[in-house]
Amino acid sequence: MLFGDVLAQARERWIRAMAQRLSAVGFEDYRRSDPLVMRSLRGGEVALGSLAMTLGLTRQGARKVVSGLGERGYARVSPSTVDSRRRIVELTPRGREYLSAVVQTLRALNDEVVANVDEGQLAGAYSVLEFIKDRIAVSPSRESAGRTTSPG
Repeated sequence: MLFGDVLAQARERWIRAMAQRLSAVGFEDYRRSDPLVMRSLRGGEVALGSLAMTLGLTRQGARKVVSGLGERGYARVSPSTVDSRRRIVELTPRGREYLSAVVQTLRALNDEVVANVDEGQLAGAYSVLEFIKDRIAVSPSRESAGRTTSPG
C-alpha cells in the first residue's frame, strides 16, 4: 500500500472518531474543517481575511466555512467597527461550547496515540507529516504530475 493511501485511511478514521465522539456529547453536526477553524477563533474576533490565510483558503472558501458555522449556530459574522467592508467572525456562546468539546476530543485522541505508539516512531511520524505539510507542492508542475517514481 502506498503512503498516501495509508495517510488517507488514517485521516478518514480520525474524522469518523471525531464525529462519533462529538455526537456522543451532543454535537451531531461535525465537519472535517471544524477543529482548525474553531481553534482559530478561540481568541475572540478574527477578520475573515485573516481566517482565510490561517486556514489556507481563499476568502470565498473561508466565507463558506464560516457560513456553515453560522448555520449551525456556532459563529456570527459582522462588519468591522473600524472598516465596514471588513467582516469579523466570532464564536457564539454555543460555538464556545462546541470549541471546548472539539478541543477535549482532539486531546483525547492525541493522548490515545501518544499512549500507544513508541516515542521514536511518533517522532518519525511527525517528521514525515511535517514534510508533507510544508514541502509537498499543492499544485505539482505538469512535468512531475504524471511521475510516480524519481528519475535515475
